[in-house]
Amino acid sequence: MNASNLPTLDDVARLAGVSTATVSRCLNLPDQVRHTTKTRVQAAIAELGYTPHFGGMALASNRTNTVGAIIPTMENAIFARGLQVLQEELSLSGITLLVATSLYDPEKEAEQIRALLARGVDGLILIGHERPQETYQFLTDRRVPFLLMWTSMTDSPYCNVGFDNHRAAYDMAMHVIMRGHRQIAMIGGETKGNDRARERIKGVSNAMKQNGLTLQPPYLVETEYTIDEGRAAAKTLLALDTPPTAIICGNDVQAAGALKAVHQAGLKVPDDVSVVGFDDIDLAEAVEPGLTTVHVPHRRMGREAARLIMQMARNRAPVESIRIDTSIVERSSLRDIS
Repeated sequence: MNASNLPTLDDVARLAGVSTATVSRCLNLPDQVRHTTKTRVQAAIAELGYTPHFGGMALASNRTNTVGAIIPTMENAIFARGLQVLQEELSLSGITLLVATSLYDPEKEAEQIRALLARGVDGLILIGHERPQETYQFLTDRRVPFLLMWTSMTDSPYCNVGFDNHRAAYDMAMHVIMRGHRQIAMIGGETKGNDRARERIKGVSNAMKQNGLTLQPPYLVETEYTIDEGRAAAKTLLALDTPPTAIICGNDVQAAGALKAVHQAGLKVPDDVSVVGFDDIDLAEAVEPGLTTVHVPHRRMGREAARLIMQMARNRAPVESIRIDTSIVERSSLRDIS
């Protein structure tokens, strides 16, 4: 089919029995159209195989109906649930999610921000709070609606939807201590450019300090969020003259690697050493033994972020941040010791 034979907006309007203006509203402002009308228009679009012209829609509405999200990496499963729900919620309102990665590099993130703004996104979602002030100023000067996910900071001037990483890790450490453990180690994420990893380490350290314990190398290892790195870190910890009785991990992926290291050392979890994680992704329940871990409500976080970024893009006004509570899921990888 050549360009002259492609279905047009007029064709859709005729088939649906509505005006071209109504078709345009269905495409650009679906929330302002009655459900029955929107259903007829969508059926006509599907029957004709009509594809809206992106540039024309953007010019007509001064919106592109796209939202950009920049995540540190696509290799880490912790972002999958939140982004999936975010995409689902946005799509219900006809908004497309564009995803880019920063590789935990603030300069790379700034590049991706500029690239997404060049595409005319109506709003941006960023992960965590830590980035150069110049980046925040860049966004503020251009009046781009944006919010932060996976973090909750009551003193932040920016809208955030997430949880208190410090408190969640503190609660897990207290849970481990209350089970009788005193020789505790932690495998944390690399803290450079990652405020979530840093806050989790601080949370564990503060809980231990309140109980007369200390967290410092060699019992504190910072490493990447991978199974292999978690395994290597745990192997090092198990080889210490006084090995830990419990290993707190910065996420479930590292914890899965720690389980592997314990098994390879001829030891058992939790009989010889307990291992706990953070995030409660599917892996936490799939490994053997199942991981005691911090449950993060990723799906609720994604829904709330979608709702707020759409509200910010529509009204161009500040919105209230949302803090989501975490909880501890008890499985078989942690035991009491005398």
